[in-house]
Amino acid sequence: MKVTASWMQNKLKGDPIIWGVAFLLSILSILVVYSATSSLAYRHMQGDTEYYLIKHVSLMSLSLTAMWVAHNIDYRYYGGIARLGLWCSVPLLMITWQYGLKLNEASRWLMIPVINKAFQPGDIAQLTLIIRTVHTLAKLQKKSDEDSQTLLTLMLWISTICALIALTNFSGAIVLFVTCMLLMFLGRVPTRYLVRLSLAGLLMGIVAMGVGQRGKTVLHRLQAFRQEKLSYQTEQAYIAIATGGIYGKGPGKSTQRNFLPHPYSDFIYAILVEEYGLIGGIGVILLYLVLLYRSIGCLGKTQRIYGGLLAAGLGFYLTLQAMIHISVAVGLGPVTGLTLPFVSMGGTSLLFTGISLGIILSVSRGELDPSIDRLGQKRRGLNRWRNE
Repeated sequence: MKVTASWMQNKLKGDPIIWGVAFLLSILSILVVYSATSSLAYRHMQGDTEYYLIKHVSLMSLSLTAMWVAHNIDYRYYGGIARLGLWCSVPLLMITWQYGLKLNEASRWLMIPVINKAFQPGDIAQLTLIIRTVHTLAKLQKKSDEDSQTLLTLMLWISTICALIALTNFSGAIVLFVTCMLLMFLGRVPTRYLVRLSLAGLLMGIVAMGVGQRGKTVLHRLQAFRQEKLSYQTEQAYIAIATGGIYGKGPGKSTQRNFLPHPYSDFIYAILVEEYGLIGGIGVILLYLVLLYRSIGCLGKTQRIYGGLLAAGLGFYLTLQAMIHISVAVGLGPVTGLTLPFVSMGGTSLLFTGISLGIILSVSRGELDPSIDRLGQKRRGLNRWRNE
């Protein structure tokens, strides 16, 4: 035990509470996904009930590895990496909209040649936009005068990326847009720019609903929620939650997994409550709230506004997505299709959630590479010499 504790202390740096939250969510994810997919695997994989379990464990291991790698990189490097990712996201999102793999009337996946694996460009766009938004806001804090050109450019990026995501994933675009709005508020952006961005987001959202793939679906779901009409999947989720009781039926004893569409992703929280009860459901909510609290705590620990905003922004984004997923499962909101971060079965969503958690951990560790400071001092000295 002492050897294991010593190894973990040497290898897993940063906030230990966030590490604990990540490990608890990953273990719970493996248990619930296995339960939610075992009967599905039995029907479609010639009785191999462990097929999806093995696949999910592999993806979760990859995500935890990505989390570990990301937490070993100085968080200040991510601003430059995200710039490249943001520029690549625009054509990838457009290609996905027109030629991506379609599932449930939405083409959100692109197939990677040779290895024949699909990924979601939207996950890349979401993470890189948050990082670049924080990076730009941190630079603006150092300027005494208002830089309207930089703010307008940032607003254009936010509106464009969110609109492109909304073409195939409207709920995901809303979560991203709200996160960017919060970051701009925390970054002390003048109110008039927030109003302009809100209007631009509203306009782009209307356009995305008109020309995108999800417009009719969004309107139908909003109307059904307003009229209190239960869809089949919502009704099955209610049954799962109601029959779970306080303590649940027990691991692997769900019955609604055989009736609920996508019990391993869009409605995994319902299966979780059915098997682990109200106690398990509240426990998961508390884990996300702890993650948010520890992420916001980085604002007071780091000496740079960039690091604090980055950790807070990523923590808020993951927690907001989780709360919306949970709200849908218990009937507090219309059906969205959002997954439960680090719990639902997935590919790139799991991977980029792991990277996001790794970046938060990197911020909690502080500045790891002193050479960045020396390089920054040389650049500032060169700029002063040019100005003189």
